[in-house]
Amino acid sequence: MDTAWNVTEFILLGLTQKQELQQIYFVLFLFFYAVTVLGNLLIIVIINQSEHLNSPMYSFLNYLCFVDICYSSVTARKPITDFLVERKTISFGGYMAQLFWSHFFGFTEIFLLTVMAYDQYIAICKLRHYTTIMIGLVCGQMVVALWVGGFLHSMVQTLLSIHLPFCGPNEIDHYFWPALKLACADTYLVGIMVVENTGMISLSCFVVLIVSYVIILVSLKTHSSKGHCKTVSTCASHITVVIIFFGPCIFMYLRSSTTFSEDKMVVVFYTIITLY
Repeated sequence: MDTAWNVTEFILLGLTQKQELQQIYFVLFLFFYAVTVLGNLLIIVIINQSEHLNSPMYSFLNYLCFVDICYSSVTARKPITDFLVERKTISFGGYMAQLFWSHFFGFTEIFLLTVMAYDQYIAICKLRHYTTIMIGLVCGQMVVALWVGGFLHSMVQTLLSIHLPFCGPNEIDHYFWPALKLACADTYLVGIMVVENTGMISLSCFVVLIVSYVIILVSLKTHSSKGHCKTVSTCASHITVVIIFFGPCIFMYLRSSTTFSEDKMVVVFYTIITLY
């Protein structure tokens, strides 16, 4: 790669240029990150220490907490540290590494949420066959499949960007966002592939999740009132998490390359706040 004609680092303009607001954002981001990590670690410890929490649902929850910690560490670390410095930069290699790991853990979590919805469906709609369907081997294969799926998605996303020529300018009016607009080449085809690889996968998983929970709620007519209320409460919390997590992601990727003023806050919402 000819470095004379390519950018070696990107300058991140961040959420704001005002020093007072940066200090406030630093405290808020650090708070959300600390609560996310400590809360998920607590859940992991409780699940692993309890002899009664050994069903597939809790195994998936254990993985979800681990992925949450990894994803929040990848997405929150850079903006938190940048709030403390005046010149916010990231090297080309560092940018691509962050792009890879954020998509890897982000879409592993998306696939895991989809698997958890399937587990809920089997547990409620096919309870008699649950132990034969969700055996340890099948759950293990699902976990392997979702990690492989996250890796393949992330590799495609990274390879689409890493070979693009970046000749300048190198300023990104964001704190965490692909630099596709800065490429010195026609990125129309790449943009379409990004939409297909990210937006369509997010939308497809979102539809599968919503349909699964609709089927579960419809099937509750045959359950007792006590079981009905408990399941509705569980599904409602899951659906809320799914909408909050998937909504901003679909908004960002399943549209044209037009930039909106709200983009920064939307990204903050699904990379920082939703993990909390």
